[in-house]
Amino acid sequence: MDPALKLFYHRKIYDIEKTNTLFVKAIVKNIRHHQENCSEYNQILMSRNFSIDEIQSIDDLYKIPPIPTAFLKRHTLYSTKKRLMFKSTTSGTSGTVSEMGMDWPSNWRGLGMVLGTFFTHRLVSPRPTNYIVLGYEPSKRNKIGAVKTAYATTYAAPALHREYALKDIGDDYFLNLDGIKNALLKYEKSGHPVRFMGFPAYFMFLIKELKASGIKLKLHPKSLVMLAGGWKQFFSERVDKPTLYAMSKETLGIGGDRIREFFGAVEHPIAYFDCPNHHFHVPVYSRVIVRDENLQPVSFGTPGLLNLLTPMMSSMPFASVMTDDLAILHPGEACGCGIKSPYFEVLGRVALADIKTCAAGASELLSVMKGGAK
Repeated sequence: MDPALKLFYHRKIYDIEKTNTLFVKAIVKNIRHHQENCSEYNQILMSRNFSIDEIQSIDDLYKIPPIPTAFLKRHTLYSTKKRLMFKSTTSGTSGTVSEMGMDWPSNWRGLGMVLGTFFTHRLVSPRPTNYIVLGYEPSKRNKIGAVKTAYATTYAAPALHREYALKDIGDDYFLNLDGIKNALLKYEKSGHPVRFMGFPAYFMFLIKELKASGIKLKLHPKSLVMLAGGWKQFFSERVDKPTLYAMSKETLGIGGDRIREFFGAVEHPIAYFDCPNHHFHVPVYSRVIVRDENLQPVSFGTPGLLNLLTPMMSSMPFASVMTDDLAILHPGEACGCGIKSPYFEVLGRVALADIKTCAAGASELLSVMKGGAK
């Protein structure tokens, strides 16, 4: 079996130690594929004097040149455009947009990850459920990956009804606050669980709006809040997790034990779901390196730039990407939830000027690519 496929259908999704050899085989094969099929990516690796033969063990992964997401937002790299199932983009809140096209092999690997993650975290339920999606209603004209992900997640439990914060009216969207309020009042009386999905900031704004309207609910005890992403342009209004969870308990009757968060990126389509202690442990599908300003790996407990690696994508060279997130990596034992794989804590985002050294910086990468880009 293909090592990547075997990795993504591994039954124990946090069995890091026992999958290290398999991961190395999978990512070496993945990088060779991209070198042979994406001349731009091969140029980048050559400019870093990188040879895939350097990767002999899990301890060598740091040698793989990471590509900054800031660069990928300005330059789309494909290793194949054949048999693409779909394309998606980032929301573009930073002013630039990343594109991701997934082919069939990538999709099959992703399916294994989704099944493993959802069943491990008990997110799959046969119980009919109502949904509040704090985002866009899906439409053919909307290519944002988060919209597709949110809709796909509503299949984790049979959907009785979906209410969207941003309703599609054909050529635009409108804010559907009254629709959400009315839906929640009906959901409370229905006797069925409710699942919320969206950014933490949007969830906080909804709670504040309900409180201002004098609405206090006691939703079904099996209700669930699923939050994804950071606070982005609302960072100045950010509240810590305990405060947000207390607000949810007071207004919706949903406490922290029924609130789950996950982390991901278009350029790194791996789902990191939090554990019962609300930490993002590293699954077998990926490895995480935290690097200093000179791109050297730092030890546990030291802040640095978040570098994410995976052999999932065969359509695009996303084997090693450098995010603009500042993070700390911790040993799994420090969490206390029982999961032994390391976990990372995202501290916030840094400006491009602060990550200019990453893979020689986006500007230098652009000069390397000049003349070879399509």
